[in-house]
Amino acid sequence: MNTSLLSGLNTEQRAAVELPARSALILAGAGSGKTRVLTTRIAYLINTGQVSPHGILAVTFTNKAAKEMLTRLSAMLPINTRGMWIGTFHGLCNRMLRAHHREANLPQTFQILDSADQLSMVKRVMKALNVDDEKYPPREMQWFISGNKEQGLRASDVDAYDPYTRRKVEVFAEYDAQCQREGVVDFAELLLRCYELLTRNPPLREHYQARFKHILVDEFQDTNPLQYRWLKLLAGKDNAIFAVGDDDQSIYAFRGADVGNMKELLRDFHIENVIKLEQNYRSHGNILEAANALISRNRNRLGKNLWTAELKGEPLRVYEAPTDNDEARFIVEEAQQLAREGVRLSEMAVLYRSNAQSRVLEHALVSAGVAYRVYGGLRFFERQEIKHALAYLRLLENTGDDSALLRIINFPTRGIGARSVEQLQENARLHNSTLWEAAARAGGKVAAFVALMETMRGVAHLPLPEIVEHVLQHSGLSAHYQNETGAKQREAQERLENLNELITAATMFVQESEDDSLSAFLSHAALEAGEHQAGADADALHLMTVHAAKGLEFHTVFITGLEEGLFPHQNSVNTEDGLDEERRLMYVALTRARRRLYLTFAQSRMLHGQVNYGIASSFLRELPDELLHWLTPRLPMRGEGYAFPAAQGKISNAAATNSSPWQVGQRVFHQKFGEGVVLDLTGGGDGQVQVNFKHAGAKWLVLEYAKLTAR
Repeated sequence: MNTSLLSGLNTEQRAAVELPARSALILAGAGSGKTRVLTTRIAYLINTGQVSPHGILAVTFTNKAAKEMLTRLSAMLPINTRGMWIGTFHGLCNRMLRAHHREANLPQTFQILDSADQLSMVKRVMKALNVDDEKYPPREMQWFISGNKEQGLRASDVDAYDPYTRRKVEVFAEYDAQCQREGVVDFAELLLRCYELLTRNPPLREHYQARFKHILVDEFQDTNPLQYRWLKLLAGKDNAIFAVGDDDQSIYAFRGADVGNMKELLRDFHIENVIKLEQNYRSHGNILEAANALISRNRNRLGKNLWTAELKGEPLRVYEAPTDNDEARFIVEEAQQLAREGVRLSEMAVLYRSNAQSRVLEHALVSAGVAYRVYGGLRFFERQEIKHALAYLRLLENTGDDSALLRIINFPTRGIGARSVEQLQENARLHNSTLWEAAARAGGKVAAFVALMETMRGVAHLPLPEIVEHVLQHSGLSAHYQNETGAKQREAQERLENLNELITAATMFVQESEDDSLSAFLSHAALEAGEHQAGADADALHLMTVHAAKGLEFHTVFITGLEEGLFPHQNSVNTEDGLDEERRLMYVALTRARRRLYLTFAQSRMLHGQVNYGIASSFLRELPDELLHWLTPRLPMRGEGYAFPAAQGKISNAAATNSSPWQVGQRVFHQKFGEGVVLDLTGGGDGQVQVNFKHAGAKWLVLEYAKLTAR
C-alpha cells in the first residue's frame, strides 16, 4: 500500500477513501475537497489490489472534470490511464454504443448531431410531414423531443392527450425514424439508447456488471432520473456505487436534475452511514457561518455544517445603493481600490441572478476603463435576442442595411423560407438594388414583412425608449419569447428579460447623452459591443450568473441585485420548492468567496425603462446580524426596532405574531392580484402585510382591507 496516497487527508476524507466495497454517499460541502477524495478513492482501490484500472467506471459531468481526474491519477500511481472508463454520461454511453453498435441497431460509424444539426433535422421532418412551423415552432419541437428522451420516453410512451400533442408525437416518431435511416443520434439519444441496450440485453448487462465492480459518480445531486436508472442498471445487486454530491448545491432543476435521487440512492442501496465532508478549505469562518445559517432554512436536507480551521475573517459587507447605476459604480470603485491594494482583478467576481443585470455593470466598467470578462456567456449587446432587436432598429434607421434585413426577415418565423430569400437576393442583384427595394417589389409574405416595417417606421418621431418598446412589441420578438414553453422556457424568460433591459439601456442613453437619436443609440450599442472584453490571458474582473459560478472560487465576490423578485427570482418565490432552490443558489454564491464578500442591492432599479422601487431580498433577513457590516446607515421604519436601511423592514417575531394572522413565507390568495407569498409584516397602528404576487409583484396591503385567504 502506498501510504503517501492518504497523507494530508482529514479524518472524514480518509474514512471515505478507505470505505469497504459497499455503496456509499459522500455528502461533500463546498470547498471540502471532494475531487481529491474521489480521485484518491480510485487510486486507493487500485493500489490495494481491490480492482484493476479497467474495472473502474467513474462518471463526471464535464469533460474538464474527467481530464482533471485522469491527470491526478497519473500523478498518484504509475499506471496507464488511457483505457480507463472515466468520462461524462454522454461520453461513456457513446463509447459503449460504439463497442456494441450492432446490438444497439446502429452503424459502426454513426454520427452525433449537435444542437444545430438536430434542429435542422427537425425542420426537415416537419416539412416532409407538412407541419405548420408557426403553430409548431421547430425549436419548441426540438425541446419536446429531447425533454421526453431525457425522461426515458419514446414517442410511443408519450401521453398524447389532445390533437396538438398528438401532432408533436407524430413528428417525434418520424424524427426518430429519420435518424435511424441516416445512422445518426442526438445527445439525448446516446443515454436513452444505451439504457435500452442494457435493459433488453441481459448477457451484455451482466458483462458490464461483472467488469465494473466499483462505480464512482461526481456531482451526484445533478443527475436526472434517466441517468440514475442507467447507474442502477450497471450496479445491479452486487456492485458498489460511490456517489459524491451536495444536496445544498443542487441548482439545475431546470435542466432536469433531481435532488431526490440522493434519497433514492440511500433507499435503493441500503446506505445507512452517510459520510459528511464539512471541513472547508476555501473560505473564512464568517462566510461559512452565513452560508450555514441561510441554507438551514431549507426543508428536506440531508444536513451538514461547513466549518474551517481558518480565521473568522471579515464580516460580510452590505451596501444599499440609491439606484442600480449607483450599485454598479460602487462595485467598480471597490474593485479598483482592491486592485490598488494588490488583489488581482482576476481574483474578483461579480455575481448576478439574471443575465440582464450585466448591462449596467458592463456600462460602468467600460466607463471606468476597468478590464472585465463575461464568464460563460456573452456581453449584453452580443446576445442573440439583443442583436435581433438592434437589427429591427437598424432597418428602421437605414433600409439599405441588407445584413439587418437578412437577420430579421423571418425572425420570428413568418413563413419566409430560404428559397424566398434567395429569390429576393437574385432580384436585388438583377436590379442592382438593396434587398429592401427588392422586397418592396415582392408580394405574399415578403410584402407583409415590408408593411410591418413601414408601420413601425411610423413611430420614428417618438422618444427613443418608446421606439424600442414599440419595436419589441410589434415585431413579435417579445411575444416569441413570452410564448415559449417546454424545456427551454427558462432560457426564453432570460432572453425576454434582456429585451426589457434594452428599453432601460435606451432610457439611460437618453438621460446621459446630448444626442438622443436612434442613430446615436445604435452607434453607442456598436461601440459597447466592441473590444472591451478582456482577452483570455488578461487580468480582468469576472462577471457571471450564479449558475455559471458553481465550482469556481475567488478572493473577493460581489453578490448583486439582492432584491425581492430579482434574487430570489420572481418566478421561483411562489412555491416552496422554487424558493428552496433559490436559497441553494444563494448558498452557492456565498461559498464562492474565500476572503471578502459584498452583498449589494438598490432602492430603485430601472426595469422596462421605468423606475421600480423594490425591497431588500428576504435572504438578507436570513443572515445573522452579527455577521454583517453595513456600509450604509440603517434607518428604522414603521415603528420597528430593526429595519433594512431607508426602505426595507425586518420585523421582530413578536410584532408579526401579535399583530397579524399571517406569517412570512405563507402562501395566500387575493381576488384581484391572485396568488402570492407573504414577504413582510408590520404591527402597531398601521397593520400592513406585504405580499409578493405571482403576476402583480410586491404590494403592501392594509390588513383591515386586504381580503386575503390562505392557500
